[in-house]
Amino acid sequence: MTLFQLLMLGASAYFAIKIYEHINTLKDEPQDTKESEPQRTQKAFSTFSVDTLMQRADEAYENEEYEKAVSLLEEINAKKSDDDEVLFKLGFIYQKLGKRDEALRYYKEALELDRENEYIYNAMASLYREHGEYTSAQIQLKASLERNPNNPQTYYNYGNLLVDMKNIEEAKEMYKKAIELDCEFKEAKEELQKLED
Repeated sequence: MTLFQLLMLGASAYFAIKIYEHINTLKDEPQDTKESEPQRTQKAFSTFSVDTLMQRADEAYENEEYEKAVSLLEEINAKKSDDDEVLFKLGFIYQKLGKRDEALRYYKEALELDRENEYIYNAMASLYREHGEYTSAQIQLKASLERNPNNPQTYYNYGNLLVDMKNIEEAKEMYKKAIELDCEFKEAKEELQKLED
């Protein structure tokens, strides 16, 4: 055998060993395709900017295309996971869709990011009230008033809750406070009138 032939034999043996090792490593890998799929990252979603997606989500909401709005907001949340506004909107739309658990989850996540947002407390109170959880609703409304004692909407919401709880005199006081803060608050005036008739 010539030196060239020996080199070729050695190279062939080397490549044969590498192929053999590669085949053995393939056998050791899991066969489940779910485990071998790469995890979805924010780059795997659409290339639209967060601002564009938010605009589309708002338009979908205004057109009462709630499922579409949720999809867009979920995509924003995947791209930008710590935005309390996105989480609040997701909670609000899930509430509109009648999906209590999802709504509550997103409201709580939003509160983790912004404990001073009175509107989140108001929304949670509304959700609890819808489901007859009056004590929880009352806790949320009190928390909202602690953040802003001058929001007429919170007093109005509190008045509505107290009507449901059959606390009529307290409800009247809440409606009066709402009107005191906003003398043009038509709904509060109407509800107060109903209770006084």
